[in-house]
Formats: sequence, structure tokens, C-alpha cells
Amino acid sequence: MQKEIDMLDVQKIREDFPILKREVNGKPLVYFDNAATSQTPQVVIDAIVDYYSNYNANIHRGVHTLSQEATDAYEIARKKVQNHFNAEHAHEIILTSGTTHSINIVATGFTNLLTKGDEIIVSALEHHSNIVPWQMLCERTGAVLKVIPMNVEGELVMDVYDQLLSEKTKLVFTNHISNALGTINPIEEIIQKAHNVGAAVLIDGAQSCPHIKPDVQDLDVDFYVASAHKLCGPTGVGLLYGKSAWLNKLPPYQGGGEMIDQVTFEKTTYAGLPHKFEAGTPNICGGIAFGVALDYMNSIGFDNIAEYENELLDYGTKKLLEIEGLRIYGTSKHKTSVISFNIDNIHPYDIGSIVDKLGVAVRTGHHCAQPIMDFYKIPGTIRASFSFYNTKEEIDILVASVKKAKMMLS
Repeated sequence: MQKEIDMLDVQKIREDFPILKREVNGKPLVYFDNAATSQTPQVVIDAIVDYYSNYNANIHRGVHTLSQEATDAYEIARKKVQNHFNAEHAHEIILTSGTTHSINIVATGFTNLLTKGDEIIVSALEHHSNIVPWQMLCERTGAVLKVIPMNVEGELVMDVYDQLLSEKTKLVFTNHISNALGTINPIEEIIQKAHNVGAAVLIDGAQSCPHIKPDVQDLDVDFYVASAHKLCGPTGVGLLYGKSAWLNKLPPYQGGGEMIDQVTFEKTTYAGLPHKFEAGTPNICGGIAFGVALDYMNSIGFDNIAEYENELLDYGTKKLLEIEGLRIYGTSKHKTSVISFNIDNIHPYDIGSIVDKLGVAVRTGHHCAQPIMDFYKIPGTIRASFSFYNTKEEIDILVASVKKAKMMLS
């Protein structure tokens, strides 16, 4: 294991990220807000500049050279996404504005597939973007929302999940990894048990994809969603993977250009997959850069990334727990490199504000996962989330900064 970790040259990798050279408040930047958005390597920045400098044009509609070049680059990126997630077909990859957009496409599409009394199941560990669209769906259809509860370790109570499943269950959705706690959910078990009662499954992979390389065919998942900006890519682009059979059942999410076959004032027919769900001019540059970001991360290797980030998680957990009065929320044995914590009765915002003055970027608040905070009866947490370009030395700076903040606020 140590040999594999040594293969990941972190100092060399850090040279790929221009922002890691900057200072914040006169201190070297320590960026531990990776669960919110990852930083962007130069190769992805170069791809964005290259697009706007050399072949900026609309896609799929033009016969001129720039349009054809942009179209080719965009569709090559779609193929890269397909290969990365091991989708069976390229048309099963819908390029969207991000995870939230992707979830809403499915939630809206199920409006005509559910009836009053049908049941859908969500987990207690969800981001708001994987709660609110389903509540809206229930309001439209009369379906009933059921919740898989969590325990104090931040794990799903799977015995209750078994009890919630029935022939009334039509859809199950959960995140692969909790953004607030770092818990890795047993999605293989969740998917299999849902399929046993005939339910479809959507997995929110926004937090898992930076750490794990999902195989959607191996998972046998019906829908999988993610965002590029968690994967060293740009903001404003993401993906919806869906099995062809399900995507063909769902109606278009938006009407407009690109998603049509024929339009008359009497009737419109729709394009096939994937264009049926890609109305209007997409984030062309973002899609192309997404493909480049996947190339970059695959060149490092997800096994290497996972090994190294687990080492950072173990080190950070040990060092932070040395601070008196510090409590970590989310203590599952199966988690990724996220540490959510509080100190005594000090508000997390106050800690976050002070460590920022020392150059350390952490996230504070409920992390768009308010039900989790309600479970623990706290207003929020301080969240430090590590990536493969972070170091143990940076964790030492975090710990020293938190100690200083505690001293100032006690």
C-alpha cells in the first residue's frame, strides 16, 4: 500500500494547480473546501482558453469548419464521460448544468409515471438537491415520500430500509457519499433491494466521483448524476446517466432548439437520445473541459487517489481529535476524506472566520444537508474536505489554526 501512495507525487501534482500558489490574508492558501468544489488544473484551464481562442462556435447546427470542430470536440467529451462511467451507450450520457439539473430532469420526468399512493424513498443523508425535487414531485402526484433514517455514526439504518420497501415503491434515491459527513453508503445493496420490488434507483454521485470511479453497468443503477466541478472540471456542467429504457420513458424536460425532430404549429416531434434532454445551446466549452478533467484525473489514477486521501483522512482525524472539546460528526468505518466537526459550544461560523484569516479555507454551516444537522441538534459544522493535491503539512496548519481560534473564542 505504501508503495502505491509513494507513486503519487503530490508536490508535482500541486504544480498543476495555479491557485495553490496564491496567498490569502498574507498566508499561503490551504484549501480544504474540496467537497464544495475542487480546484482546476492548468490543463483544464488551457482547454477553456483554447476553445474560446480557436474554435468558439455553436454545435450540431452548422456546416462551417468552426461548428464542426466544436461539435466533434463536444461529442468526444461525451464519449470520454461514457467511458469513464462505463455506460453501455454514449446516448445514455446527458450533459447537463450539474447534479441539481440532472436530478430535476428525472424528478420532473416521473410526474406522469406516478399516481397517488405510490411511494418513493430518500435517505436521511441527502443534500437538499436530492430532497426538494422529490418533495415537489410528491406535491404534483400525490406520491408519498419515505425516509431511510440514520444513526449517530452517520450511517443509514438498513433494517428500516428493508421495511420501507414494498410493491408501492416506485423510486429510490440516495447519495453515494454524504457531502456533510463523508459516509460511503451501501449503494450496491440499496440498488439490488429496490430492483427486487421493481423500483428504479437514482444515485447522487456528486461527492463520490472525485474519490471513486463508478461503473454504472456493474452497479446496475438506473440513473447516476454528478458535477464536473467536483472532478477538477469547470462549474456549470455535469451529467445524467440513465439506462436507455428509462430515458426513453421520460418526456423532455425543456422545449426549444436542439431537442426537436420536426416542428410545425400543429405538432412537434422530439429528437432521440441524448438530444431529447439537451434543449438550447449547451455549455460547450464546459463539456469539452469536463472531458479534459476526466483525462487528467485518470492519468493520476483513482486507486492512487483513494489510497492517498484515506491516508490524509486518518492523519487529519487523529490530529484534530487531539484538540480538547472537539467532536467529529460522521464516524462510519466506510467514509471518504471529509471531516465535519465542532468544538464545545463555539459556533462553527466563528471558527471558520478565524481560520480564514490564517489562510485556511473550510466550509461552515449545514452544507445543504439541514436534516442531518437537525438530527444532531446543532446549527452546523466546520467541514474540512481533502483532495489528492492536499498534504499532511496543510493539515498541521489547519489544526494549529483551529487551536488558535478556539483559544480566541473560549
